[in-house]
Amino acid sequence: MVEDSRKRRRKKRRTKFILKTTLIAAIVALLALGSGVWYIFNHLSDTAAGSYQGLDRGNKSERRIEPVDVGKDNFSMLLLGSDYREGDGAERTDSVMVATFNKSERSIILTSIPRDTYVEIVGYRGGGFKDKITHAHAFGGIDMAIATVEELLDIPIDHYALIRFDGLVDVVDALGGIDLELTYDIDFEEKSRGVDFQFRKGPAHLNGEQALAYARERKSASGGGDKGRGIRQQQVVEAIIDKAASFSSITRFDDVFQAVGDNLQMDLTFPNIISLHGYASSLSGIETMQLETTGTRRPDIYGNSIWYEDIHEDSLLEIQQTLKQHLELTDAGSANFIDPTSLESEALTDTNSPSGTITPTE
Repeated sequence: MVEDSRKRRRKKRRTKFILKTTLIAAIVALLALGSGVWYIFNHLSDTAAGSYQGLDRGNKSERRIEPVDVGKDNFSMLLLGSDYREGDGAERTDSVMVATFNKSERSIILTSIPRDTYVEIVGYRGGGFKDKITHAHAFGGIDMAIATVEELLDIPIDHYALIRFDGLVDVVDALGGIDLELTYDIDFEEKSRGVDFQFRKGPAHLNGEQALAYARERKSASGGGDKGRGIRQQQVVEAIIDKAASFSSITRFDDVFQAVGDNLQMDLTFPNIISLHGYASSLSGIETMQLETTGTRRPDIYGNSIWYEDIHEDSLLEIQQTLKQHLELTDAGSANFIDPTSLESEALTDTNSPSGTITPTE
């Protein structure tokens, strides 16, 4: 049974980490603070308006018959973390995750996809082109990244949020720094930013630059590579949420909202965000999944030696089934879902029928 397999193999972690964006920290703070609610409400509205950017595809996935209502329907959201800095060329996404929300359970599943996962980049070079999933956004923006993830996970992606990691510096500094337990000994140097830090295991108070360095490091062997970086990113975001929720000075939220607004891009409107308050009780019980891969180094199409992560097909199949169940796309009554395989079957039937015609394409 798929359900039994889910219970055996899926890790359920008690954590406050959600959506990989500091906007959620602001929402948690809004719910947690009893005074100054309207002050925060108004600032959150301004932040949402300034961060909104719709998609070229319109307001719904091609795998949906009609747009979802995040306050009433199950829905999914692509969460991207970007390493973009001013002066960079194409923007790559350093972190790729999908959050699914189930309205009846008020539950959230967060699925992480390794940035180097080798997949088809949907819509690039006429189709069939494969590369790291992190390059999808660089090649074709948010729409191509969404199409690529939809094809990989075989589910509709209804919304997205993109946060630039450099914004982490401003957010943490606006909060007066964060406190957390360092899990790795790391020496971090980045000449382009003029930073040189030595992190040692144990309790620490980090400013914005230190928090960014601690969250981003992945090359140090002692830092645990990509997996270690994922753990540290969760630590940093959790610490931000803790600090925001316990903030004693309402007026300092000016700086926090400014930092969030400058570095967040999404297609959620302010009413959409307010509709998410029903999931507040789920923050401490988010279920997480990780797509399993095996890394190898091999030539790319240009002959360069590149590191890729190849997908474990059994892991992908289980994640696909789990997310479809969570979104209730496998139920007979799932009216708002278009299964691409059924469309392909219908097209094949029409082509093979006596009255079917084939239109050549260039």
